[in-house]
Amino acid sequence: MSGSEDQRKPMGRDAATRTVDPKLLEMLACPLTKAPLRWDAEKGELISAGARLAYPVRDGVPIMLPSEARQLGDEESGR
Repeated sequence: MSGSEDQRKPMGRDAATRTVDPKLLEMLACPLTKAPLRWDAEKGELISAGARLAYPVRDGVPIMLPSEARQLGDEESGR
């Protein structure tokens, strides 16, 4: 195996859930408020400050269902 092949190995599950393609992030919006989302890399969530929800990202796939989202507290939503 050459060095370039080693660099193409798929990331583990934790790494995959801690990144979101910047182009994808530009296209995504909160399904409730239609506002842009903010990426929280530490928690692996997409944040909608207006809706006060954190949408999970599982295996690199954003789960944009309000029923799957976590409610944010005042300190988390930036209010």
